[in-house]
Amino acid sequence: MASVVDTAPLILDVGAVLLVAATSGLLARKVGLPAIVGYLLTGLLVSPFTPGFVADSQQIAILADIGVVLLLFEVGIEIDLGRIKREHSAVLWASPLLVVAGTLVAIPIFLALNLPLYGAALVALSIAMSSSVVIVNITRSRRRTTSAATEDALLGWSVLQDVTGVALGALIIAILGDSGESPLRSVLGLVGFGISAYIASKLLPFLLRVIRWESDLFLIYSVAIGLSIAALGTVIFGIPMALASFVAGLAINQNRDTDQVRKAVLPFRDLFQVLFFVVIGSLVEPALIQEALPFAGVILGVMALIKTIPAFLFSRFSHIGESAAQVSVGLSQVGEFSFVLGSAALLAGAITKVQFTGILLAVIISIIFSTLAVRRASRISRSI
Repeated sequence: MASVVDTAPLILDVGAVLLVAATSGLLARKVGLPAIVGYLLTGLLVSPFTPGFVADSQQIAILADIGVVLLLFEVGIEIDLGRIKREHSAVLWASPLLVVAGTLVAIPIFLALNLPLYGAALVALSIAMSSSVVIVNITRSRRRTTSAATEDALLGWSVLQDVTGVALGALIIAILGDSGESPLRSVLGLVGFGISAYIASKLLPFLLRVIRWESDLFLIYSVAIGLSIAALGTVIFGIPMALASFVAGLAINQNRDTDQVRKAVLPFRDLFQVLFFVVIGSLVEPALIQEALPFAGVILGVMALIKTIPAFLFSRFSHIGESAAQVSVGLSQVGEFSFVLGSAALLAGAITKVQFTGILLAVIISIIFSTLAVRRASRISRSI
């Protein structure tokens, strides 16, 4: 067993990172920027690529990985497909259509940049998807100018992107990934995980009903369920853990008796979000920024082509939300799934470190742009 002296540095690292992140987030908000900008800057400050205090990036990354699993598990639980169907039926086909079409359009662009098919497919899909975490922040910000209808449209659109993107991502990794297994076996693993998640969604309510009034045990069970299902998806079925956690949350949320799971996990989301974006910031190597900027520019340009402009047109002519400009701009970022898919591509050698840095820069730039521009975008819709 590790002694207190052995674990004290890790605790100091986590405490110091959270303290700096909270302060940076507060300062960012004071000047009108989203707090996420402060978290990203914190990651850069404590990374091994900048002078000064250096946090144990490996230990922080482990905590962030746990955070991403529970974060996406909670996002999956939060989806209300029934409500989306009732109130924004056009989103049900527009959002998945744009993810699929956008991915297919973007793949040849990245193939032309000499990326292998696997890398081109993952990068294309990552751009076609938006960040549910950022969109939730947009709709809950005290500075927001969005109406309730636009907020519902943004949330519904983003979660349907997640559903479609997770399915596509799992298929791309299963068919094109270099896992050493046949594509058929990988696809069967995906199906097997889906069946397991469905069975869990039917069995878990009985367990949770028994401990519903034991608040401490309910919280422990809720967190344990999210981590265990996601890890089993990876260990047994070969599904990337972040994607598996989202599917697990989506399967579980379809039963009304498990709504309390979301409420139990929800308080952790802000903390997990901080660690996640700190890790993204810590991976940016300043020495590679200049070389990576052209690739980041390509990503942002492709994002406008396959997501921003089509989302505006669909929203405008299908009457999705009250402000087509706010819907399109609110979706115009790449985020947590882009990081997950980009990391998978880098690990497989399908993209270079410079290209991965370009993805990170596109994440940072698009999050800042989307969060700030959505506050003023309603004027565009009214003037058109």
